[in-house]
Amino acid sequence: MPPPAPPAKPSHPSPASVPPLHFRSSSGKTLYLHPSHSKSRRSFRHKNYFFPITTQSAAPPQRSSSSSSSYPLLPCSDTGDVPAGKDVALLSLLRQRKTEEAYELYSRCPHIPGPTCLSRLLAQLAYQHSPTALSRAQSLVRRLRDDNLLHRLDANSLGLLAAAAAKSGAAPYALSIIRSMLRSGYLPHVKAWSSVVSSLSADGDPDLSAEALRLFDSVLRGLAKADSPLTADSRPDTAAFNAALNAASNLGDATVFANLFDKMLAYQAIPDVLTYNILIKLCARAERKDLIVFILERIIRSRLVPCITTMHSIVAAYVGLGDLHTAEKLVQAMREGRRDICRLLRSETAISTSVDAETNEKETDLVLHRLAAVASDEPPMLPKIYAPDTRIYTTLMKGYMNAGRADDVILMVSAMRREVDPASRPDIVAYTTAITALANAGAMERARNLLDEMSQDGVSANRVTFNVLLKGYCAQLQLDKAKALLRSMPSAAGIEPDVFSYNILIDGCILVDDSASALSFFNEMRGRGIPPSRVSYTTLMKAFTVTGQPKLAHKVFEEMERDPRVKADRVAFNMLVEAFCRFGLIEDAKRVVERMKEKGFSPDVATYGSLANGIAVARKPGEALLLWKEVKDRCEGGGRGFRPDEGLLDALADVCVRAAFFRKALEIVACMEENGISPNKTKYKRIYVEMHARMFTSKHASLARQARRSERKRAAEAFKFWLGLPNSYYGSEWRLEPVGGGADEFGAD
Repeated sequence: MPPPAPPAKPSHPSPASVPPLHFRSSSGKTLYLHPSHSKSRRSFRHKNYFFPITTQSAAPPQRSSSSSSSYPLLPCSDTGDVPAGKDVALLSLLRQRKTEEAYELYSRCPHIPGPTCLSRLLAQLAYQHSPTALSRAQSLVRRLRDDNLLHRLDANSLGLLAAAAAKSGAAPYALSIIRSMLRSGYLPHVKAWSSVVSSLSADGDPDLSAEALRLFDSVLRGLAKADSPLTADSRPDTAAFNAALNAASNLGDATVFANLFDKMLAYQAIPDVLTYNILIKLCARAERKDLIVFILERIIRSRLVPCITTMHSIVAAYVGLGDLHTAEKLVQAMREGRRDICRLLRSETAISTSVDAETNEKETDLVLHRLAAVASDEPPMLPKIYAPDTRIYTTLMKGYMNAGRADDVILMVSAMRREVDPASRPDIVAYTTAITALANAGAMERARNLLDEMSQDGVSANRVTFNVLLKGYCAQLQLDKAKALLRSMPSAAGIEPDVFSYNILIDGCILVDDSASALSFFNEMRGRGIPPSRVSYTTLMKAFTVTGQPKLAHKVFEEMERDPRVKADRVAFNMLVEAFCRFGLIEDAKRVVERMKEKGFSPDVATYGSLANGIAVARKPGEALLLWKEVKDRCEGGGRGFRPDEGLLDALADVCVRAAFFRKALEIVACMEENGISPNKTKYKRIYVEMHARMFTSKHASLARQARRSERKRAAEAFKFWLGLPNSYYGSEWRLEPVGGGADEFGAD
């Protein structure tokens, strides 16, 4: 969102002549802001400017009918602060909290209302926290932005909108709002900007986490420049630091984490239990499970009470690191009501109470060792007993599932069912995890029986549970049972299948080479009003590809391009290329690749691999030379993210060996070795013996013909040398450079 633009001809009163601006917070306290208090003079070059956000109440602040100063406004030179005409009716609706009617009236206004109405309407839309309200708020902001009237909105309403967008999952939009305010020289309230940092770091995405840290640093720089009591409401609190620490933990950056941790004291933000829970996650990401127990001890010594989430974080750390033994011991100790958990973990993880020069050579290890506050004294006792809850049990079950221990998963569910505490009994997530473990193990009958037991316990299955069963049946090639389950979902559980359900069945049809059934499910899905996804289209294309129907795959691709709800991606293009290449239709495949490039998608390893296989099918070795040149250029040019795999290079080498292009074959096998791929010498030796053993044995060729073949013979002898076959270069040094320069542009032999 761009920063608000100044009017065309602003007035520039001197700071001394401008009276202090004032507004009231939700608590009724009057706050003052004079333009001269800001160190960013450019922000006050005209009358239309943001107010710094001062507070964020649980609901939009009430507004008296006699005063307009109880809600922060943007002074506006073109309309003033007094609404006229329809603005009176609009403001009346807003005061009565009739947001729906107010927005409808705003939509019918032939003019843009004044600052009071706009800011209040935006604040109330943001407070609703619904997708419709958020869309309307974005539309309002977009309209003002297009008309260069963003200055009519106050910072409080924009802060509320940013917080609402962040909570709704629209973190990039929320980020644009906060950055716009920062560019204008004003600091949002901590609840507004920290909610954006928290949203960006919530999913663990590295790019978003890095963006969260950049936003946090921007706010700190703004605070350092302002250095005024008026910025107190923007200063980071413990929750804001925790959001930034979570971002650093997602990136596994212990140094940044330690710097943020040290800054907390400077801002008088006291670390809480959540702070140390995040530190546990960082140690797990750094694979330092020996330090986890010391973090728990630091929590206790800091006179904080660990929460059940702390215990879950510890169990999750051990499970994630594959130490199921320690995780089991911990959960069992919790079931027994033991409080000597720290002593138990010390003995199980064989920790060291001093910095080991051998194991802590990295700076990261030293930083983590300091953060964990490793101590050698007697481990403390837990302040209370912690019984494992459903989430802890489920986490351990997922560890069993990932290790292929389906029987232990079932035993865990049985133990949970015997628990008296409802917080420890299996819920939908626990049952779905157990069903997933059984489905992965191929025990579909037991998985279906567990579904019935789940119903008997009063836990209703959801769509995810049924999709897990559908996937299990398809993996076991039990398509009839999968179809029957799909048909029974609405009547048995009141659950309608979704696009994921149908995608699973379409993919299952591929496993049995039944493209007709795949098409039938695709059409049934559309007939039920379920829009296909990109996966739906590409999976159906795959069904026609593996059954040898490239024209039908092409038709599906064309329909995908006509569907406005989806966009063809690289996967779809690659599937179409593969469909043509399976039948050696190289020209059709090359046209798809050109179209792919026009759409902004660069060919990847899968694209080139399909082309190489298609060239082999079509027996067009000349195309192999062209393809190898492009692949080699991508490798030598430092193609971002491009690294040839074994399938691609082996297919190209196979074509070149069969076509007696030994120079190119040597280049390809050299590329394989550079990328850590072992060439299949046995296969290439067999091809050479079968096809080229008598290649240069004729004694009746003319001298001219022998001269023309000399360079090819040198390459053939070099390839035989690489294979280990008898040749004239044993005992001498072979160099790839041609004698006298006999190679063409592509180095054809």
